[in-house]
Amino acid sequence: MATERVVLNSDLRYLDDRGNLLRSRAELSVAKMLAFLGHDYRYDAALSLPDGTSARIDFAIGDKYIEVIDSEADVFKFKKIKEKMPHLNIVAVGHSKFASRIGEMDSMFFYNESERTQTGSIFIEDPSLAFDYAHILPLVEKCSVLHGHTSTVMVEIIGSMKNNMVVDFGEAKRIIKDTLNAIDHKFFINAKYLQKEDDTHYHVAFEGPRGYFSLQLPKMTTYMMPGEATVENLSTEIIRLLAPRMPANVEALGVYIYEGVNKGAHIIAGVKKEEKKE
Repeated sequence: MATERVVLNSDLRYLDDRGNLLRSRAELSVAKMLAFLGHDYRYDAALSLPDGTSARIDFAIGDKYIEVIDSEADVFKFKKIKEKMPHLNIVAVGHSKFASRIGEMDSMFFYNESERTQTGSIFIEDPSLAFDYAHILPLVEKCSVLHGHTSTVMVEIIGSMKNNMVVDFGEAKRIIKDTLNAIDHKFFINAKYLQKEDDTHYHVAFEGPRGYFSLQLPKMTTYMMPGEATVENLSTEIIRLLAPRMPANVEALGVYIYEGVNKGAHIIAGVKKEEKKE
């Protein structure tokens, strides 16, 4: 019988930008969101309880705390802290298996007993969310010749929850697939190398570590980038294309692009809806 290869949380190492070794992808996502929002945080902070015991809280931001619920023990700890320190400013963040099960995706729920509005973050990862592309990076010797990749994509959608979810899984997956179809099998190149264009072609040229390149590129298969065609910039471009298609409650998007095996880039960006002028 055929078996699938799986990677367990215990097999992975999650490091935040400060070098903290985190325990799960959920913790890494919280750390990235805090860093993106510009919050200075302490990881695995000690908290003294009124009964003389102490507890370790995953994230401390000034006098506010975030606990990531990854186990029943975490649930017990959070309830104990709330019982002994009811006025402590603490929220819990956890996987959906501790609140509700959403069949086809990993999910996080955020809850704060003092607020009615809940913020949620869902992760959509599927083998069908992939695209093929070619690019040239003239500033990087190894990548300064024409070459291609098949990249898989994981998308994180963050926003206020409606009817107990951020966005319907099927709708989100459709939006992501349509967006990836728009860039699939395209050649990506920095627009600064454009020399001229006509109705059907771009003409680009540049001097790189491997010599002088002069290319005539069909417009229908070429995607001009505002910067170098790195995987980081591709993540940003996918966010730019996804944002206008997302429901109004979506507040931020994160895109992970895997370039090959065990490497890639993750960009997270806020989503601002522009008001239409009358």
